[in-house]
Amino acid sequence: MRAGGAELDVLVADDHPLIRAGIRAMLAARPHWRVCAEAESGQAALHLGLALRPHLAILDYSLPGMNGLEVARRLCGEMPGIGIVIYTMHADERIVQVLLDAGARGYVLKTEDDTALLAAMDTVAVGGVHISPDVPRQALLQNAVSILTPREIEVVRRVALGETNKSIAAQLNVSLKTVDTHRTAAMRKLGLHTAVELTLFAVRNRLIEP
Repeated sequence: MRAGGAELDVLVADDHPLIRAGIRAMLAARPHWRVCAEAESGQAALHLGLALRPHLAILDYSLPGMNGLEVARRLCGEMPGIGIVIYTMHADERIVQVLLDAGARGYVLKTEDDTALLAAMDTVAVGGVHISPDVPRQALLQNAVSILTPREIEVVRRVALGETNKSIAAQLNVSLKTVDTHRTAAMRKLGLHTAVELTLFAVRNRLIEP
């Protein structure tokens, strides 16, 4: 995914014109983000996505004709690098799990403010995962190991075991900065903020024994 000052194209798909207009207005304040296309149905979203190959797609889950899940699955199948953010009214953990399996990396509720959608887009644009805090996080935790690199997994495992960054660097024969980079990247991808949260993640995903 492109980030920083690079141009970033966004497809917006929602059957409500006011929602599309709101997202378009919100992104207008970002000079390097551009709504390259809008769609009001699942079929149109799929067609435009395959034709224009945007960096990000914001999809309503309940699109008419073909829902957001099927659009996400088809787009991710054809374009593995695309970032999919689902924008929906449904705070349903089961839907989140299926969408993650299909390749979506963002799940934002329409009851949240604009900053939540922007935060999700920022995270997904750099390869991370953003799930609304109003949705149970177990769905994310069950699927999240697959988005970490082997070295990130190893660093997470060692942090969860109580090792310091200095100790991890010595054992892996890498620099302290490298360990910090892997640790920071893993926490960003998982949406975690503390070593305690990282330890709980490791236990739940059987990276360490409780």
